[in-house]
Amino acid sequence: MPDPLQQKTAILLVDDHALFRESVARLLAAEPDFSVIAHCKSVEEALDALRKTAVDIVLLDFDLGQRDGGEFMRLATQQGFSGKVLVVTAGVDKDQAAQLIHSGISGIFMKHDSAALLIEGIRGVLAGRVWFDRKLLQEAVAGPFHESEGTQFTERERQVLSCIFEGLANKEIADKIGASESSVKATLQQLFSKTGVRTRSQLVRIALEQHRNQL
Repeated sequence: MPDPLQQKTAILLVDDHALFRESVARLLAAEPDFSVIAHCKSVEEALDALRKTAVDIVLLDFDLGQRDGGEFMRLATQQGFSGKVLVVTAGVDKDQAAQLIHSGISGIFMKHDSAALLIEGIRGVLAGRVWFDRKLLQEAVAGPFHESEGTQFTERERQVLSCIFEGLANKEIADKIGASESSVKATLQQLFSKTGVRTRSQLVRIALEQHRNQL
């Protein structure tokens, strides 16, 4: 049972369907460590909410009427938002998925999946995991392979990268490869530096696009 003094995770819902927003808000409100600080129907409302309140994670629909989740990501980043984003959608094509991954989202959750799996996905993203369907991820980065010259991964870096593809958090990676959590964090920073990215989802994309021969 969560510590009653523990600060709750602040969640922002962004979806243009009121029934879905209200249903998910009720679902999340039942979790003792979650707090839905707002649920918004538009990009404008969501950006306004981010200006007013600190948010840990955004649950973001992709199709928001005349605007989309990609535009929200661009504007939220410009506004200084650095929290997690889990896209919750009825569907995206490979080009939309690639755009979202490039923008720094932590995962894509499909609306036809279960409520219990959504809770698991939120907790996974908050714990530092990525949450992508492997088939969708591979389709999103499919195309000609352009190997990055001069970038070679060490054996430890390949081990950590493989675990990231499995959706494991740092502690789980440490347990699996027999290293300390601080060592895993250091290796992850090395991978970020070598590939020029800042999030795990971007690291996954770059690894598939440019470093397939080392996976």
